[in-house]
Amino acid sequence: MSLPPLPLPDGVTEDQIDCTSSCGLNFHILQAGEPGQPLILFCHGYPELAFSWRKILPAVAKAGYYCVAMDQRGYGRTTGWEDKPFHEVDLNQYTMTNLVRDLVCLVYRLGYTEVASIIGHDFGGVSSAMCALIRPDIFKSTIQMSHPYHAPPSPQLGNAPKKPPVNIQSDLAALTPPRKHYKWYNSTSVAASHWDNPPQGLERYLRGYFHLKSADWDKNNPHPLSEWSAEAIAVMPEYYVMAKDDPFPETIEKNMQGEDYSKTEAWLSKEDLAVYVQEWSRTGFQAALNWYRAQTASTPQSKKDMLLYAGARIVVPVAFISGKLDWGNHQQPGAFDSYENDKVVKKGCFRGMTLIDHAGHWVQQEQSEKVIEAVLKFLKTL
Repeated sequence: MSLPPLPLPDGVTEDQIDCTSSCGLNFHILQAGEPGQPLILFCHGYPELAFSWRKILPAVAKAGYYCVAMDQRGYGRTTGWEDKPFHEVDLNQYTMTNLVRDLVCLVYRLGYTEVASIIGHDFGGVSSAMCALIRPDIFKSTIQMSHPYHAPPSPQLGNAPKKPPVNIQSDLAALTPPRKHYKWYNSTSVAASHWDNPPQGLERYLRGYFHLKSADWDKNNPHPLSEWSAEAIAVMPEYYVMAKDDPFPETIEKNMQGEDYSKTEAWLSKEDLAVYVQEWSRTGFQAALNWYRAQTASTPQSKKDMLLYAGARIVVPVAFISGKLDWGNHQQPGAFDSYENDKVVKKGCFRGMTLIDHAGHWVQQEQSEKVIEAVLKFLKTL
């Protein structure tokens, strides 16, 4: 079935890159610039698409780069991922090692053996950091946006005392009132049906979600959290730490009461939002939500894979860009400051942090010009 072309700005085109013989995916990409120029990859997060980079690609390409944003596994117009119900999904497809493999295969199919920089937002920030950690010979530099890098876990070192594991869900449920963490909620068997069929309709639901995590919601006041405990993280907004019995659409609708739904149209037009509504209506959310399942207690495989990289550091140039009003900067206590730790990032590789005024979580859409400026400044240091 042929799909209608996306409404793209001048200088951006779309294509399919067939990697089915290597990683099984036929990638849908947006591209700007000339193939043969140094390659920059752009990785989106949840619930976004390659389309989220539409404002960034042409400006960075003008600086002499071939810029490619892909719909990642489980998203958008990329095909080849399993479209299976919750209980039939092979979550090994969504471990970080496999998601890095996807991007290595894409790079090679594009005709490259190295990437000047890999830039990722939200879950794409995890992808970009892990690419740089696992294959620094391919991914020569990296930027994370809105989701700071968190080093892989380490096995027990000698007879050092083990830290007791934190069962964040049971601890949150014991609070008054009881709460739950959105990542674990997104890993449940009911989450996709809630995302697919919000009572308020998908357009209003997504508009509300984009609003609440943006600078347009005046209740966002992010700050560092002391530790990974129920009490410490419970101060975060309900889009991160929800009421225990509420589905996510109800959480969004409740927090949007009295808010101006049109406010975000300044940076996310009706036409642009319609792309997200159209794509998610077509694909459903389960495959994308599998990313959460592979990162939570639903499967141990991702954690086992990450033990391969215990003690490994990022050894390529790295920067962090985010909105000042983004709670994503702090949702993993300690990650925000870890770039300065030479056990996490090799000394001299961290090129700085840019926190952008009047931006929340969707920084590359809310304040695209300032993001372009920060990206180009970083690229000039390479």
